[in-house]
Amino acid sequence: MPFLTKKTGAMRVSALMPSALRVGNGVTWQEDEYKPSNELGGLEGYGLSARQGKSSQRRTCGNPECESGWTMPWRNRRRPIFEGQWGCCGRCVLAMVRAAVRREMGEAAATSAILSPHRHRVPLGLLMLAQGWITHPQLQKALAAQREHGSGKIGEWLMSECDVDAELITRGLSMQWGCPVLTTEGFSPESMALVMPKSFVEKFGVLPLRVAGSRILYLGFADRLDASAALAMEQMTELKVESGVVEGAQFEVARNKLLECEGVDTKVETSEDKDSMAGRITAILEQKQPASARLVRVHQDYWLRMWLESGTVGRAGSLPVSHEDVKDHVFNLRVQ
Repeated sequence: MPFLTKKTGAMRVSALMPSALRVGNGVTWQEDEYKPSNELGGLEGYGLSARQGKSSQRRTCGNPECESGWTMPWRNRRRPIFEGQWGCCGRCVLAMVRAAVRREMGEAAATSAILSPHRHRVPLGLLMLAQGWITHPQLQKALAAQREHGSGKIGEWLMSECDVDAELITRGLSMQWGCPVLTTEGFSPESMALVMPKSFVEKFGVLPLRVAGSRILYLGFADRLDASAALAMEQMTELKVESGVVEGAQFEVARNKLLECEGVDTKVETSEDKDSMAGRITAILEQKQPASARLVRVHQDYWLRMWLESGTVGRAGSLPVSHEDVKDHVFNLRVQ
Protein backbone atom coordinates (compact mmCIF):
# COMPACT_ATOMS: atom_id res chain seq x y z
CA MET A 1 0.00 0.00 0.00
CA PRO A 2 1.50 3.36 -0.96
CA PHE A 3 1.80 5.98 1.72
CA LEU A 4 3.07 9.50 2.16
CA THR A 5 6.24 10.28 3.99
CA LYS A 6 7.76 13.56 5.06
CA LYS A 7 11.51 14.04 5.41
CA THR A 8 13.10 16.65 7.62
CA GLY A 9 16.85 16.15 7.72
CA ALA A 10 17.47 12.62 8.95
CA MET A 11 13.99 12.29 10.45
CA ARG A 12 11.32 10.39 8.55
CA VAL A 13 7.66 10.55 9.58
CA SER A 14 5.22 7.93 8.29
CA ALA A 15 1.49 8.59 7.87
CA LEU A 16 0.26 5.09 8.60
CA MET A 17 -1.30 3.16 11.51
CA PRO A 18 -5.10 3.54 11.12
CA SER A 19 -5.91 2.18 14.58
CA ALA A 20 -7.75 3.71 17.50
CA LEU A 21 -4.74 3.34 19.80
CA ARG A 22 -1.27 4.30 18.55
CA VAL A 23 2.20 4.64 19.88
CA GLY A 24 4.43 6.33 17.37
CA ASN A 25 6.98 9.08 16.89
CA GLY A 26 7.45 9.44 20.62
CA VAL A 27 3.78 10.10 21.43
CA THR A 28 1.53 7.80 23.41
CA TRP A 29 -2.23 8.15 23.42
CA GLN A 30 -4.60 6.13 25.54
CA GLU A 31 -8.35 6.30 25.68
CA ASP A 32 -8.49 7.95 29.08
CA GLU A 33 -5.99 10.74 28.53
CA TYR A 34 -3.59 12.06 25.92
CA LYS A 35 0.03 12.25 27.18
CA PRO A 36 2.79 13.47 24.85
CA SER A 37 6.31 12.17 25.50
CA ASN A 38 9.44 14.30 25.56
CA GLU A 39 10.57 13.06 22.16
CA LEU A 40 9.87 14.76 18.85
CA GLY A 41 7.00 13.83 16.65
CA GLY A 42 3.22 13.55 16.81
CA LEU A 43 0.38 11.10 16.93
CA GLU A 44 -0.51 9.73 13.52
CA GLY A 45 -4.19 9.94 12.62
CA TYR A 46 -6.49 8.99 9.84
CA GLY A 47 -9.41 10.54 8.00
CA LEU A 48 -13.03 9.44 8.37
CA SER A 49 -14.73 11.93 6.07
CA ALA A 50 -14.79 11.37 2.32
CA ARG A 51 -16.37 14.74 1.57
CA GLN A 52 -14.32 17.86 2.15
CA GLY A 53 -14.74 21.27 0.54
CA LYS A 54 -11.94 22.95 -1.32
CA SER A 55 -11.29 25.41 1.47
CA SER A 56 -11.08 22.66 4.10
CA GLN A 57 -8.73 20.62 1.87
CA ARG A 58 -6.22 23.46 2.07
CA ARG A 59 -6.58 23.78 5.83
CA THR A 60 -3.37 24.14 7.79
CA CYS A 61 -2.79 23.03 11.36
CA GLY A 62 -4.66 25.14 13.94
CA ASN A 63 -1.76 25.08 16.41
CA PRO A 64 0.13 28.37 15.83
CA GLU A 65 3.33 26.77 17.13
CA CYS A 66 3.15 23.77 14.80
CA GLU A 67 6.36 23.40 12.82
CA SER A 68 5.41 20.40 10.72
CA GLY A 69 4.21 22.34 7.70
CA TRP A 70 1.49 19.78 7.03
CA THR A 71 -1.69 20.85 5.24
CA MET A 72 -4.84 18.78 5.10
CA PRO A 73 -4.59 17.21 1.59
CA TRP A 74 -1.04 15.96 2.24
CA ARG A 75 -1.65 14.54 5.67
CA ASN A 76 -3.28 11.11 6.05
CA ARG A 77 -5.64 12.66 8.58
CA ARG A 78 -8.63 14.95 8.15
CA ARG A 79 -9.98 15.00 11.70
CA PRO A 80 -10.57 15.93 14.45
CA ILE A 81 -11.82 19.46 13.84
CA PHE A 82 -11.87 21.49 17.05
CA GLU A 83 -13.46 24.96 17.07
CA GLY A 84 -13.09 25.25 13.31
CA GLN A 85 -9.41 24.26 13.34
CA TRP A 86 -7.75 21.08 12.13
CA GLY A 87 -5.00 19.50 14.20
CA CYS A 88 -2.30 17.73 12.21
CA CYS A 89 -1.36 15.49 15.15
CA GLY A 90 -2.35 14.71 18.70
CA ARG A 91 0.28 17.04 20.11
CA CYS A 92 -1.17 19.98 18.16
CA VAL A 93 -4.74 19.11 19.18
CA LEU A 94 -3.59 19.13 22.80
CA ALA A 95 -2.09 22.61 22.34
CA MET A 96 -5.37 23.83 20.81
CA VAL A 97 -7.42 22.36 23.68
CA ARG A 98 -5.14 23.88 26.30
CA ALA A 99 -5.55 27.30 24.67
CA ALA A 100 -9.35 26.86 24.71
CA VAL A 101 -9.31 25.92 28.42
CA ARG A 102 -7.21 28.99 29.26
CA ARG A 103 -9.59 31.15 27.24
CA GLU A 104 -12.67 29.83 29.03
CA MET A 105 -11.08 30.32 32.43
CA GLY A 106 -10.22 33.92 31.61
CA GLU A 107 -13.64 34.72 30.14
CA ALA A 108 -15.39 33.24 33.19
CA ALA A 109 -13.48 35.56 35.51
CA ALA A 110 -14.31 38.58 33.36
CA THR A 111 -18.00 37.61 33.19
CA SER A 112 -18.21 37.25 36.98
CA ALA A 113 -16.83 40.77 37.42
CA ILE A 114 -19.38 42.17 34.98
CA LEU A 115 -22.33 40.38 36.61
CA SER A 116 -21.56 41.38 40.20
CA PRO A 117 -23.78 44.54 40.08
CA HIS A 118 -26.84 42.25 39.70
CA ARG A 119 -26.77 41.75 43.47
CA HIS A 120 -28.04 45.33 43.85
CA ARG A 121 -31.33 44.88 42.03
CA VAL A 122 -34.44 46.34 43.63
CA PRO A 123 -36.16 43.62 45.70
CA LEU A 124 -39.22 42.21 43.99
CA GLY A 125 -41.57 43.07 46.86
CA LEU A 126 -40.53 46.75 46.93
CA LEU A 127 -40.77 46.99 43.16
CA MET A 128 -44.31 45.62 43.13
CA LEU A 129 -45.25 47.90 46.02
CA ALA A 130 -43.96 50.92 44.10
CA GLN A 131 -46.02 49.88 41.08
CA GLY A 132 -49.16 49.67 43.19
CA TRP A 133 -49.61 45.97 42.44
CA ILE A 134 -49.56 45.00 46.12
CA THR A 135 -50.26 46.81 49.38
CA HIS A 136 -47.91 47.36 52.28
CA PRO A 137 -49.87 44.95 54.54
CA GLN A 138 -49.63 42.27 51.84
CA LEU A 139 -45.86 42.70 51.58
CA GLN A 140 -45.49 42.56 55.37
CA LYS A 141 -47.59 39.39 55.56
CA ALA A 142 -45.53 37.68 52.84
CA LEU A 143 -42.24 38.69 54.45
CA ALA A 144 -43.42 37.41 57.84
CA ALA A 145 -44.31 34.02 56.32
CA GLN A 146 -40.94 33.87 54.59
CA ARG A 147 -39.09 34.59 57.84
CA GLU A 148 -41.18 32.09 59.80
CA HIS A 149 -40.49 29.24 57.39
CA GLY A 150 -36.93 30.31 56.65
CA SER A 151 -37.21 29.51 52.96
CA GLY A 152 -39.15 30.28 49.81
CA LYS A 153 -39.19 33.20 47.43
CA ILE A 154 -41.14 36.35 48.13
CA GLY A 155 -43.15 35.90 44.96
CA GLU A 156 -44.29 32.47 46.08
CA TRP A 157 -45.37 33.81 49.49
CA LEU A 158 -47.23 36.71 47.88
CA MET A 159 -49.21 34.19 45.84
CA SER A 160 -49.88 31.73 48.64
CA GLU A 161 -50.50 34.17 51.53
CA CYS A 162 -51.96 37.19 49.71
CA ASP A 163 -53.59 35.66 46.60
CA VAL A 164 -51.45 37.83 44.29
CA ASP A 165 -51.87 36.67 40.69
CA ALA A 166 -48.94 34.75 39.17
CA GLU A 167 -49.03 37.03 36.11
CA LEU A 168 -48.26 40.04 38.33
CA ILE A 169 -45.32 38.23 39.89
CA THR A 170 -43.93 37.47 36.43
CA ARG A 171 -44.41 41.09 35.34
CA GLY A 172 -42.54 42.18 38.45
CA LEU A 173 -39.65 39.84 37.67
CA SER A 174 -39.61 41.18 34.13
CA MET A 175 -39.18 44.73 35.43
CA GLN A 176 -36.63 43.65 38.04
CA TRP A 177 -34.38 42.03 35.43
CA GLY A 178 -35.15 44.38 32.54
CA CYS A 179 -36.23 41.56 30.24
CA PRO A 180 -39.37 40.48 28.39
CA VAL A 181 -42.00 38.04 29.59
CA LEU A 182 -41.80 34.94 27.40
CA THR A 183 -44.43 32.27 26.86
CA THR A 184 -44.17 28.59 25.95
CA GLU A 185 -46.10 29.13 22.72
CA GLY A 186 -44.31 27.28 19.91
CA PHE A 187 -42.28 25.23 22.38
CA SER A 188 -41.18 21.87 20.94
CA PRO A 189 -39.75 19.69 23.74
CA GLU A 190 -38.32 17.14 21.29
CA SER A 191 -36.16 19.66 19.44
CA MET A 192 -35.33 21.83 22.46
CA ALA A 193 -34.05 18.76 24.35
CA LEU A 194 -31.15 18.73 21.87
CA VAL A 195 -30.03 22.29 22.60
CA MET A 196 -28.09 21.65 25.82
CA PRO A 197 -27.41 18.88 28.34
CA LYS A 198 -30.45 18.14 30.48
CA SER A 199 -28.32 18.59 33.58
CA PHE A 200 -28.01 22.30 32.70
CA VAL A 201 -31.79 22.65 32.53
CA GLU A 202 -32.05 21.22 36.05
CA LYS A 203 -28.95 22.84 37.52
CA PHE A 204 -29.23 26.40 36.17
CA GLY A 205 -32.99 26.78 35.83
CA VAL A 206 -32.74 27.57 32.12
CA LEU A 207 -35.19 26.38 29.50
CA PRO A 208 -34.63 26.63 25.72
CA LEU A 209 -38.00 27.67 24.31
CA ARG A 210 -37.74 28.06 20.54
CA VAL A 211 -35.68 29.28 17.61
CA ALA A 212 -37.02 32.21 15.60
CA GLY A 213 -36.04 32.74 11.99
CA SER A 214 -33.10 30.32 12.31
CA ARG A 215 -31.22 33.17 14.00
CA ILE A 216 -32.51 33.76 17.55
CA LEU A 217 -32.67 31.26 20.39
CA TYR A 218 -35.09 32.21 23.17
CA LEU A 219 -34.15 31.08 26.67
CA GLY A 220 -36.67 31.14 29.49
CA PHE A 221 -35.98 31.49 33.22
CA ALA A 222 -38.41 31.01 36.09
CA ASP A 223 -37.34 33.81 38.43
CA ARG A 224 -33.90 35.20 37.56
CA LEU A 225 -31.77 35.52 34.45
CA ASP A 226 -28.43 33.78 34.12
CA ALA A 227 -26.20 35.81 31.82
CA SER A 228 -23.34 33.31 32.04
CA ALA A 229 -25.54 30.47 30.81
CA ALA A 230 -26.97 32.67 28.05
CA LEU A 231 -23.50 33.67 26.86
CA ALA A 232 -22.33 30.06 26.81
CA MET A 233 -25.38 29.05 24.77
CA GLU A 234 -24.70 31.85 22.31
CA GLN A 235 -21.13 30.65 21.85
CA MET A 236 -22.08 27.00 21.50
CA THR A 237 -25.11 27.36 19.22
CA GLU A 238 -23.84 30.29 17.10
CA LEU A 239 -27.26 31.87 17.51
CA LYS A 240 -28.22 35.18 19.04
CA VAL A 241 -29.74 34.47 22.46
CA GLU A 242 -32.66 36.41 23.91
CA SER A 243 -33.49 35.75 27.57
CA GLY A 244 -36.73 36.36 29.45
CA VAL A 245 -38.82 35.16 32.37
CA VAL A 246 -41.61 32.62 32.06
CA GLU A 247 -44.57 32.32 34.43
CA GLY A 248 -43.75 29.67 37.02
CA ALA A 249 -46.42 27.08 36.24
CA GLN A 250 -45.80 27.33 32.49
CA PHE A 251 -42.08 26.96 33.09
CA GLU A 252 -42.47 23.80 35.18
CA VAL A 253 -44.83 22.12 32.70
CA ALA A 254 -42.52 22.83 29.74
CA ARG A 255 -39.44 21.83 31.72
CA ASN A 256 -40.92 18.46 32.68
CA LYS A 257 -41.90 17.76 29.07
CA LEU A 258 -38.38 18.53 27.90
CA LEU A 259 -36.79 16.27 30.51
CA GLU A 260 -38.97 13.39 29.31
CA CYS A 261 -37.59 13.67 25.76
CA GLU A 262 -34.45 12.03 24.46
CA GLY A 263 -31.53 14.43 24.41
CA VAL A 264 -27.89 14.32 23.40
CA ASP A 265 -25.92 11.59 25.14
CA THR A 266 -23.97 13.28 27.95
CA LYS A 267 -21.11 12.05 30.10
CA VAL A 268 -20.08 13.93 33.23
CA GLU A 269 -16.50 13.69 34.45
CA THR A 270 -14.33 15.25 37.13
CA SER A 271 -10.69 16.15 36.46
CA GLU A 272 -8.00 16.91 38.99
CA ASP A 273 -6.80 20.10 37.30
CA LYS A 274 -6.89 21.99 34.00
CA ASP A 275 -3.98 20.04 32.49
CA SER A 276 -5.54 16.64 33.15
CA MET A 277 -8.84 17.94 31.77
CA ALA A 278 -7.13 19.17 28.60
CA GLY A 279 -5.46 15.78 28.23
CA ARG A 280 -8.75 13.97 28.66
CA ILE A 281 -10.52 16.21 26.13
CA THR A 282 -7.73 15.60 23.64
CA ALA A 283 -8.02 11.85 24.13
CA ILE A 284 -11.76 12.01 23.45
CA LEU A 285 -11.23 14.09 20.31
CA GLU A 286 -8.58 11.66 19.04
CA GLN A 287 -10.84 8.71 19.73
CA LYS A 288 -14.09 10.12 18.31
CA GLN A 289 -12.55 12.09 15.40
CA PRO A 290 -15.44 14.60 15.22
CA ALA A 291 -16.24 16.67 12.16
CA SER A 292 -16.71 19.61 14.54
CA ALA A 293 -16.26 20.22 18.26
CA ARG A 294 -16.45 23.18 20.62
CA LEU A 295 -15.71 23.90 24.29
CA VAL A 296 -17.53 26.49 26.45
CA ARG A 297 -17.71 27.09 30.17
CA VAL A 298 -21.01 27.37 32.04
CA HIS A 299 -20.19 28.56 35.56
CA GLN A 300 -17.99 25.75 36.94
CA ASP A 301 -18.80 23.26 34.18
CA TYR A 302 -16.78 22.86 30.98
CA TRP A 303 -19.03 21.67 28.18
CA LEU A 304 -17.54 19.84 25.18
CA ARG A 305 -19.94 19.13 22.32
CA MET A 306 -18.90 16.99 19.35
CA TRP A 307 -20.66 16.66 16.02
CA LEU A 308 -19.38 13.32 14.75
CA GLU A 309 -20.62 13.76 11.20
CA SER A 310 -21.15 16.90 9.11
CA GLY A 311 -24.82 16.06 8.49
CA THR A 312 -25.67 16.35 12.18
CA VAL A 313 -25.80 20.17 12.12
CA GLY A 314 -29.17 21.68 11.20
CA ARG A 315 -30.13 24.96 9.60
CA ALA A 316 -30.33 26.92 12.85
CA GLY A 317 -26.80 27.80 13.93
CA SER A 318 -25.01 24.68 15.08
CA LEU A 319 -28.00 23.01 16.72
CA PRO A 320 -28.11 19.26 16.04
CA VAL A 321 -30.94 17.81 13.98
CA SER A 322 -31.16 14.68 16.16
CA HIS A 323 -29.48 13.04 19.14
CA GLU A 324 -27.58 10.68 16.84
CA ASP A 325 -23.91 11.34 16.04
CA VAL A 326 -23.71 14.14 18.62
CA LYS A 327 -21.95 13.69 21.97
CA ASP A 328 -21.67 15.91 25.03
CA HIS A 329 -19.04 15.74 27.76
CA VAL A 330 -19.31 17.93 30.85
CA PHE A 331 -16.20 18.39 32.98
CA ASN A 332 -15.68 19.98 36.35
CA LEU A 333 -12.40 20.51 38.18
CA ARG A 334 -11.47 19.51 41.69
CA VAL A 335 -9.06 22.45 41.75
CA GLN A 336 -10.35 25.77 40.34
